[in-house]
Amino acid sequence: MKAVYILAAMVASQSLEAGKSDDVKRPERGKSTPVIVVYASKPEQRHEKRVTGKNGKLLRRFQNMDSVVYDATPEALDDLEADNEVLAVVPDRQVLGTTLSEAEGAVRLWQVEGWYQANSGCRGCTNNSPIGVAVIDSGVQGNHQDLGWWSKPNESRVVYRQSFIDSDLNDAYGHGTHVAGILGAEGNISCIQGGLTSTGDCKAAQSYFGVASGVNIVSLKVLDANGKGADSAVIAAIDRAIQLKSTYNIRVMNLSLGRPVRESYKVDPLCLAVERAWKAGIVVVVAAGNEGRNNTYGTAGYGTIMSPGNHPLVITVGAINTLNNWYDADDRAATYSSKGPTPIDQIVKPDIVAPGNAIISLQSSGSRLPQLYPANRPQVSLYWPWSSGASPYYYQLSGTSMATPIVSGAAVLLIDKDRTLTPDQVKARLMKYARRDFAKTVSVYEASTAKTYSITHDAFTMGAGILDINASFFATDKPSGSAASPKAVYNATAKTVTMNFAATGTNVIWGTTGNFATNVIWGTNVIWGTNVIWGTNVIWGTSTTGGFNVIWGTSSPFTSGSNTAEALSVTINGDR
Repeated sequence: MKAVYILAAMVASQSLEAGKSDDVKRPERGKSTPVIVVYASKPEQRHEKRVTGKNGKLLRRFQNMDSVVYDATPEALDDLEADNEVLAVVPDRQVLGTTLSEAEGAVRLWQVEGWYQANSGCRGCTNNSPIGVAVIDSGVQGNHQDLGWWSKPNESRVVYRQSFIDSDLNDAYGHGTHVAGILGAEGNISCIQGGLTSTGDCKAAQSYFGVASGVNIVSLKVLDANGKGADSAVIAAIDRAIQLKSTYNIRVMNLSLGRPVRESYKVDPLCLAVERAWKAGIVVVVAAGNEGRNNTYGTAGYGTIMSPGNHPLVITVGAINTLNNWYDADDRAATYSSKGPTPIDQIVKPDIVAPGNAIISLQSSGSRLPQLYPANRPQVSLYWPWSSGASPYYYQLSGTSMATPIVSGAAVLLIDKDRTLTPDQVKARLMKYARRDFAKTVSVYEASTAKTYSITHDAFTMGAGILDINASFFATDKPSGSAASPKAVYNATAKTVTMNFAATGTNVIWGTTGNFATNVIWGTNVIWGTNVIWGTNVIWGTSTTGGFNVIWGTSSPFTSGSNTAEALSVTINGDR
């Protein structure tokens, strides 16, 4: 068996190496394998006939994508290799779910809350016109009262549900409902059970509100009861979100999932799908991944950003640990948060970080995670002091999956205040006003792994900084151009890293001077400069080290996929 390689028809900015896929395994004669085929333009029936005519099957086509999913025979793969209109042939890979009171304090939401109280009173639905968010995940429990309206808890704000893997619309895993709660929970159960004051405020010591508690949620299910899915299902969900954009005013898309990068974002069908959504006017927010502890190749967790978070356009979110307090100065990167640059393309990621450790949000009734890990159910006494026992309504999870909907919620609030904002303007503003008041380095002993992690709070760990909702919400900047993340370029002679903006797009917002200059977005001190060595010497030192070759190589070392057991451990335990 041999690998399938892309032949001709690369666009000018793409190399043959960028389009190569080394993990499509050729099936035996008489058998077939599911693949996603990326064409140079919208595929037509004649393209499909070249596959079906050789005993292959059409599994899925998309309305807004230049990709098709086939069950391909060896003969069909031969024909695809010879087709000069094919850009890439890749497996239909597995994706996984990457797995609020202190969190809201860390991202400085309080002044925004005051603005809404003085104006519309409804975060994300000013003038009774809710923003829609596509939550592409394991589904969302539509009848959870915290996803209803404050005055009408049984009137669900989950306005649309569709599954791309089975006929069950419910969240059997428990991940998607948790994500939706961080994004837009109303806090009905915790407030009502805990009691209200005479002015209608919560008496509860803890009440669980989402960042944008008035949004409408479009649930597009792509992960099963084990938190697993496939590229093709995710692409189909993205395709559907674009179709439903006008119907449900979808302005933001949340992807708290991912899988290892295997080829350049220029030909990765998952990346091409999120690019299409972005260009359709939808802010795409993606989890960076939970591989920050991965030192298999001597990279200290660098170079582990997951797809589609490796695409320069989308907002890629890393996670911080707030240590469960309101004190900003001790906020630090979570040990498991994936670091940049991205494999193969070396894009500067993540773009921003937000709280993602030990986040309490909504529990999906009867779902798998609470059944397997009941200890993560918070005590009812947190919001209802007259009772005891584990809550059937809330649950605690950790990961960049949890940080991502906080940023999605922030994007909703910016758009809700100014509906003319473009995805690029939202991204640029969130990054410009991120806060950077944290230690340059920190040493963390992690009890669950019995290891000490040395973390450098550099641009590949923290992006532009920690989300500051207040600052970005009240800003008025509306730059023009693309907010594509830059490419990191290593100079082996000077041992420096610089940013190349031309490599990821034209007419970029970022520049050397002005309100969106590199020193404004990424800072000017010795850690954040644009012409400094980031990270550790083992990474940025000599080219003889394994870590160096991994980071600045032209292929991805993470072809075996992330460790599912480790990923689940992060989701349940986080940093302790």
